[in-house]
Amino acid sequence: MTHVAERKVKVILAAFVAVAFAAPQYDYGPPADHSDESSEEIDVVPILRDDRVHEEDGTYNLDVETGNGIVLSQSGSPVGPDNSVVKAGEYSYTAPDGTPIHVKFVADENGFQPQSDILPVAPEFPHPIPDFVLEQIRKAAEEDAAAARGEGKDDSDSDSHSDEDEAPSYLYSSPL
Repeated sequence: MTHVAERKVKVILAAFVAVAFAAPQYDYGPPADHSDESSEEIDVVPILRDDRVHEEDGTYNLDVETGNGIVLSQSGSPVGPDNSVVKAGEYSYTAPDGTPIHVKFVADENGFQPQSDILPVAPEFPHPIPDFVLEQIRKAAEEDAAAARGEGKDDSDSDSHSDEDEAPSYLYSSPL
């Protein structure tokens, strides 16, 4: 092997070694113990109940309860379009301000549909429809009905105007 070829092999080998050392190292073990005085204590929340049943046909039931009051109960089955999973269930927890939260839900071809007293509701129409708006609606309905009967505008107030006068002008000068 020539001196130039040896040098190329060494450069390529060095590049591979550099790439290998630069690659991120993934650690799939438990999180590192950060017991610094500056870090906050991490509360470990125990799982009180975790019951799961998975059937071969894709149906499942899930019931989970944690030590901090979170409760989840859910069941699902691949009965939706294209065997998509349709699921229903409920969950509850206590909000940081002490409010108890309880949500029932269905998730199907129409999306996620939660039901709960805590969810916002669109307000009622804030005020009655003003009379002038109702008058405009009434007038428009009368004009539509007259047009449907083939009745035109009353010609009594058009005196000497012709149909040509009704068309918009494309000239930007004073009228003759």
